[in-house]
Amino acid sequence: MNKFSFLVFSILVFICFGCGQDEKKENKYIGESPVFKVSKTEETMIVDGKMDEAIWSKTEVKSFDNIYQNLKPNDYQKSFFRMLWDDKNLYVFFEFEDKYLTVRETKRDGAPFFDDCAEIFIIPVPEQLNTHFGFELNLNKASNDFVYFNKYYNNTNIALKTFNPEFEAEVTFNGTINDNTDIDKGWTMEMKIPLSVFGFLGEFVPVKAGNKWTFLGLRQDRNDAEGDRRSTSTLFPIADFSKNVHEPTDFGLMEFVD
Repeated sequence: MNKFSFLVFSILVFICFGCGQDEKKENKYIGESPVFKVSKTEETMIVDGKMDEAIWSKTEVKSFDNIYQNLKPNDYQKSFFRMLWDDKNLYVFFEFEDKYLTVRETKRDGAPFFDDCAEIFIIPVPEQLNTHFGFELNLNKASNDFVYFNKYYNNTNIALKTFNPEFEAEVTFNGTINDNTDIDKGWTMEMKIPLSVFGFLGEFVPVKAGNKWTFLGLRQDRNDAEGDRRSTSTLFPIADFSKNVHEPTDFGLMEFVD
């Protein structure tokens, strides 16, 4: 994305970040939202899908205990989530138990959410606004990155997929992909998201100790070789899963700590 395109894009997102805020009265008060603590790292972080850096063992870890569309016993699988920050980046680490590693999508801005997929949605302020940045990556590292607008017009939700930020991601897995004749162990996803991805929108509440951003961490878990059935698990509970997972009132907070 060149500088002019990014400027136009940023202006559009800045305007739409306020869309639908007349309904903010329906949102939780900020003090009621669950808080996940994100530790600062002074280490040089290597994005390799491994937690070799000591800081990963010192930051908060939380499981995805909210599971939806879990129709079969094998859909109950453990998921663990960690985050870090420094002056230039956010680091996200997903650790998944998975008996059946399954993936199809290979293209950017496709549908990795129908595969085994790690996801994070971010609003770079401590409020549940109707617009958020989304990062969804499957085992192939096929990325669906977007800006999502809730109730953009006539109560229609849309995703702007021309947002194609540069960020790093790496996967490790223990098992055989797309082979349900055996039992796999699981997989990991590590992301490094530059703060520059958020442009000036990330400067209203800068990333520093004591500040908070709004977010949701998710997992899509596909265990069937055919079809699109998958279960969804989330860091924070979804009040009404029939709506979708993009309702900002279901998001919690990340708090940046030293």
